[in-house]
Amino acid sequence: MNVNLVLLTKSGKQKNFALNNTITVIGRRRECDIRIPLTTVSKRHCQLNFDNGSLKIRDLKSRNGTKVNGKKINEAKIKAGDSLNIGTLSFVFQINGKPNKIAVPDKHKEQSQPRQYAKNDTEIAASEVSTEDIEAEIRDISEENRQ
Repeated sequence: MNVNLVLLTKSGKQKNFALNNTITVIGRRRECDIRIPLTTVSKRHCQLNFDNGSLKIRDLKSRNGTKVNGKKINEAKIKAGDSLNIGTLSFVFQINGKPNKIAVPDKHKEQSQPRQYAKNDTEIAASEVSTEDIEAEIRDISEENRQ
């Protein structure tokens, strides 16, 4: 199964995070597989698991919750095209190339809530993502916060 977590920005730009591991933890801690240093994201926010050919997500008792398709979940099975909200960030799951086009929802374009960085953190990091991609995304987030 080929899975990408596609980050959507207000500007319409997208960043792909390949999920190549059986288990992927998303959170604010440096030890997380995908690190998001925003105060709206818990230290260990949620976990993605590949299990018998399916993808499941589980909230790790995060402070602000994990939303799939706009609904707070404790645990859910993920399908291609499902949306994921973690803190102020919006993602879409792309599984085996589906959906082949991902549009930024109007609701996300209008989002005006500024992102709050965790103290002294300036990066989103993932073991499978290049440094250039991470730095570019941080520049995008920083510019959005200034506006």
